[in-house]
Amino acid sequence: MATRGGQARLVYCGLGLGGLAAGFPFAWMLLASFMSRGESLRRVLLPERVQWDNYIEAWQEADFGLYFENSLIIAVLQVSGTLLFSLMAAYPLARMQFRGRDVVFTGVLATLMIPEAVTIVPNFLVVTWLHRNTPFAWLNSWPALTIPFMASAFSIFLLRQFMRGLPNELWDAARIEGAGHVRFLFQIAVPLCRAPLLTVGMFTFIGSWNALAWPLLVTNTPDWRPIAVGLQQFASEAGTEIHLQMAGAVIATAPVLLAYFLIQREFTEGISISGLKG
Repeated sequence: MATRGGQARLVYCGLGLGGLAAGFPFAWMLLASFMSRGESLRRVLLPERVQWDNYIEAWQEADFGLYFENSLIIAVLQVSGTLLFSLMAAYPLARMQFRGRDVVFTGVLATLMIPEAVTIVPNFLVVTWLHRNTPFAWLNSWPALTIPFMASAFSIFLLRQFMRGLPNELWDAARIEGAGHVRFLFQIAVPLCRAPLLTVGMFTFIGSWNALAWPLLVTNTPDWRPIAVGLQQFASEAGTEIHLQMAGAVIATAPVLLAYFLIQREFTEGISISGLKG
C-alpha cells in the first residue's frame, strides 16, 4: 500500500509539474499584457504598474473590431457547414448498408494521414479556378475561407463511431412510425449525438479561429482577414510591440476559452465515448 501511495504521489507531482510547464506561457502572456513596452522587452515576470490602456490601444491600433467580426462570421459558417456535412456523411457510413461502404470509410480515414500543408496548394488551385470560372467571388471573401474546410475526415470519423452505438431498437421504432432515414437522423440521432456534435463544433471553432496561413494566401485586403492576422500588425521593422501583442493575444484567446468552459463536460464526454464505440 505504501508503494502504491508513493507511486501516486510521483504521478501527481509529475502531472503538477507538467501543468505548470504548460500553463506558464499563458500566465506570462496575461501578465505581459499589463506591462509597459520596456518591461515586456526585459522579460520581467510582474509589471510594476498595471497598464490597463494596453487593451484599448491594442484594439484600436490593430483594428481588432474588424478582425474580430471577420473571425466570428468565418467560425460560425465553418462550424455550421462542418456539422451539417459531417452528419450527412457519418450517418450512412454508420447506419446504412450499401456496397462499398467500408471502402469509402477506409478512404475517409486515409485522408487523415495527409499533412495539412500538403493540401494547401491543391486547395488554392481549386479556389483560384472557381474564382475565375464561376460568377461568385471566392478570393478575398468568405467562400475561400470556409468551404474548403467544411468536409472534415476527423469529424466524420468521430460522429460515425458514436452513431454505430445507437440501439437498433430506435430505428425499428422509427420505421413503425413511418420515419425514414432523414427524419430518424434529425429527430432521433442528432439529439442523442449532442456530446460528439459539440466536440466537433469545438475543434472546428478552434481551427477556424486560429487560422493564419490560409487566410493570408486567399486574401490580400483586411476586409475578410481573421483575428490571427491582426496579431501580426504589432510586428514592424522597429521591433515587435510585445506588450500590445500579448494584450491582443489575450483578446483573441478569450472566446476560445469561454467556449471551452461552457461545453467542457460535453467536450470531454464526446471524446471519451466516441473513442469507445465500435
